Amino acid sequence: MTPSVLLKLDDDALMEAVARQTFRFFWEGAEPASFMARDRTTRGADPSNDLVAVGGTGFGVMALIVAVERGWIARDAALARLDRMLQVLERAERHHGAYPHFLHGETGRTIPFMPNDDGGDLVETALLMMGLLAVRQYFAADAALAARITALFDGVEWDWYRRGEDVLYWHWSPNHGWAMNHSIRGWNETLIVYVLAAGASRHAIDRDVYEKGFCRSADYSNGKTYRGVTLPLGPDGGGPLFFAHYSFCGLDPHGLSDRHADYWQQNVAQVAVNRDHCIANPGRFKGYGPDCWGLTASDDPSGYDAHAPNNDNGTISPTAALASIPYAPQAAMAAMRHFLSAHGDKVWGRFGFVDAFNETRDWWADTYLAIDQGPIVVMTENYRSGLLWKLFMAAPEVRKGLARLGFASAEA
Repeated sequence: MTPSVLLKLDDDALMEAVARQTFRFFWEGAEPASFMARDRTTRGADPSNDLVAVGGTGFGVMALIVAVERGWIARDAALARLDRMLQVLERAERHHGAYPHFLHGETGRTIPFMPNDDGGDLVETALLMMGLLAVRQYFAADAALAARITALFDGVEWDWYRRGEDVLYWHWSPNHGWAMNHSIRGWNETLIVYVLAAGASRHAIDRDVYEKGFCRSADYSNGKTYRGVTLPLGPDGGGPLFFAHYSFCGLDPHGLSDRHADYWQQNVAQVAVNRDHCIANPGRFKGYGPDCWGLTASDDPSGYDAHAPNNDNGTISPTAALASIPYAPQAAMAAMRHFLSAHGDKVWGRFGFVDAFNETRDWWADTYLAIDQGPIVVMTENYRSGLLWKLFMAAPEVRKGLARLGFASAEA
């Protein structure tokens, strides 16, 4: 559908059309040898290589559930693709159970992300496992599929990535060891890592690793008020909006709390702070306003950056507003309609909204990214039906992990 046709739809039909078009990134744009998610593609062509994104595939398989549930694809077709993905993942190169950031779709071999990052990536692995556990719950009647997914999850050596300390580390390389030296501390997108690590039946972590690792950093606690909105956690200005999306594609923030925060309040507040910043527009960037907002990590005119209120160069990322629809539905729908009416075909194409645009610099992305397209589909469905939240929160590993870390949740 063209932007002009989309704008004639009511809100529910528009959400359906946008989510369905965005899903095509993971269906028509999938890497053909593995059917896993490419890291990125463009408006006009797919890459010729077989590079696939591990975390992006986690979002992609969650989007696959939505597609089956909504009748966009047949159940048998989805299961056939999942079988191919699992074949690759079962033979893929793993590093103490963790997958790399990128791998070859044909062989499963690691593709280095950067010189010292050519091994396990615990965060990307957690995003993949989040998606696979949701798949296991949705296709629970398929015992063989469930067993294969459980085996992959049980193979992750979460506790080994502690390095003997009370914190988890992001990367390990068979060639460079712990050279990246990047501990996983909050507040950011990585809560899901600690929940899954605590819920593992093998190689689990205990609560001290969460409390002394994730919950202790200069950017963990906030407590400041921004234009009347108090933000419990996170860096100054709240950080990029993927903080409110990635872990919460699976974790249901409704009623989710621990001694540090109520996570529904946290995410609603971060979205409000981000939007209010765009309305105030201290940088005087072109186009910003009540219906044109959303700062998160995405492509921009200079490359790629984690855009946020304290790191704003005028780049709006549609995924930031659209994936925030559970937290600010009216504002997200207004942004969706504005992007279509104000920019039309500049921002809309074969896989939905392009990654970003910057009116001040007269720039519109030619790209689509897995980690930005996926949350649009998943969080739209969570807003409409709560489907992915219900599935993921029902997984025994998730329930165990939340309880072990001291969380209360509506599902407990």
